Amino acid sequence: LKLHQCSPGEIVQLLLDGGADIGVATEALSDVASFASFPFYRWHHSVVVPAGHPLEDVYPLTLEAITDYPIITYHEGFTGRTHLDQAFAQAGAVPDIVMSALDADVIKTYVELGLGVGIVASMAVNPEKDRGLRQLDSKHLFPENVARIAVRRGHYLRRYAYRFIELCAP
Repeated sequence: LKLHQCSPGEIVQLLLDGGADIGVATEALSDVASFASFPFYRWHHSVVVPAGHPLEDVYPLTLEAITDYPIITYHEGFTGRTHLDQAFAQAGAVPDIVMSALDADVIKTYVELGLGVGIVASMAVNPEKDRGLRQLDSKHLFPENVARIAVRRGHYLRRYAYRFIELCAP
């Protein structure tokens, strides 16, 4: 079993070309007719700020309040970024996205340095490890995301591939 970290588009292409047997992503997999895909897990985005940030005192947190600060989040097309953009657009709020990254740890590092407010996958925040950050209650701001597992229809899978899928999504 080999695991590769790729963009959603690259995952789609690897599956289509036969370079991968299984794809896991939040974006792109459900849009391809030649794939069989199913939900793996559901998750939300979270707003993270450095300890002592003024947004810690905003209840309830709003998208408008977040737009008062520079935002650091995922690069377009990654980790549910489409849902973030849609949420801001529907609220009529214009975010000042000053930096985007592919990895939550990069985003959190820049937030901890005080370069902006972060929006990351909620499960990417570990209170024991991320002691200088505060994860704000923001589940109400963004829609739920669904990570999906996909395989090519009609493609033979070895037993270990099925076992991997069963371990991921019993």
